[in-house]
Amino acid sequence: MNRSAARSWWKTALGLLLTGVMLFPVYWMLNVSLTPEQDMRKSPPDLFPAHGTLDGYRTVLDEQMPYLGTSLVVGLGTVVLTVALAAPAGYALAKLRPCGGGILSFLLLAAQMIPGIIMAMGFYAIYLQLGLLQSVPGLIVADSTLAVPFGVLIFTAFMSGIPGELLQAARTDGAGALRTFVSIVLPMSRNAVVTVSLFAFLWSWSDFVFAGTLVNGGAHEPITLGIYHYIGNNNQEWNAIMATAVVASLPAAVILVLAQRYVAAGVTAGAVKD
Repeated sequence: MNRSAARSWWKTALGLLLTGVMLFPVYWMLNVSLTPEQDMRKSPPDLFPAHGTLDGYRTVLDEQMPYLGTSLVVGLGTVVLTVALAAPAGYALAKLRPCGGGILSFLLLAAQMIPGIIMAMGFYAIYLQLGLLQSVPGLIVADSTLAVPFGVLIFTAFMSGIPGELLQAARTDGAGALRTFVSIVLPMSRNAVVTVSLFAFLWSWSDFVFAGTLVNGGAHEPITLGIYHYIGNNNQEWNAIMATAVVASLPAAVILVLAQRYVAAGVTAGAVKD
């Protein structure tokens, strides 16, 4: 009993230590966001903001709100487009069994291995011809290309576990494939919808490669470019940078906390078969 308790305390202490190490950058981001400009290069730096200031957060409210608004629009647009494309595709692969479904699933998996910068350059050439550079719809479409393959795989795994008898009963009652999908399959796939929506939002919210390539210098830039504007050759406004990072992290953190139980169910769907 004593040895078991000692091992348990040792594992708990080690877990807390590793958690503290991983969360220290988050704490340091918050600490720097409250540090006055004159103390920014103090050596050694203060571990606590003894003379804290909110100047960085005032700068965020004065200058960064348009960037945050653009990121919100892009994130929500990416979620809607991703779910609208991935959910029907996942249903088709899971239940309708189209010809070449296995090959398509492999191609979707391979698509996630393509470097983002390669895709960004391809989109740049296409958007240059279509006049979609520096546009919010163009950025939404580009960000969705990262989320749709992942979403299709998640929906396919989840919808494969829906009992076939339930779908057969719907068809017996006269429901077609579309009606069955909208009225039965989609409501039962709530966990998968939340999981795909969360990851699509997080990917678009944190995107820098597509934003820096497709909308840099335009009137509608996301928050990732808004932070980048504070970094120059001769000046780095570190408290404003970190304050913006803190504010930009809050929506993603809140959404992740609220959706974590749905995400846990969504990402493990299809892992165990009866």
